[in-house]
Amino acid sequence: MQNFEEIMKAAQNVQEELQKAQASLENIEVEGVSGGGLVKVRASAKGTIKGVEIDESLMKAEEKQVLEDLIAAALNDARGKADAASQEEMSKMTSGLPLPPGFKLPF
Repeated sequence: MQNFEEIMKAAQNVQEELQKAQASLENIEVEGVSGGGLVKVRASAKGTIKGVEIDESLMKAEEKQVLEDLIAAALNDARGKADAASQEEMSKMTSGLPLPPGFKLPF
């Protein structure tokens, strides 16, 4: 059985690895797309929106509702991809850490 000092050292190592993983998420970029590529949203795996591209064909007053819907869809697509990239990166970072079975990370 481990003593308290070993447990605290392991917990500190886990915390350091999680901080490194969180920092790396800002450097992983995903792209959400909607309307067959008419709207694109670039985001970090941490969820920061990095940029938006809108095809000029949507820049008409009569396309306002379509454009709004496509932007929302592209944002949601980017968010989903950011979440997946974040989960994947966190799994890589924590695969060697001594976490108890079923332990969920707070992200």
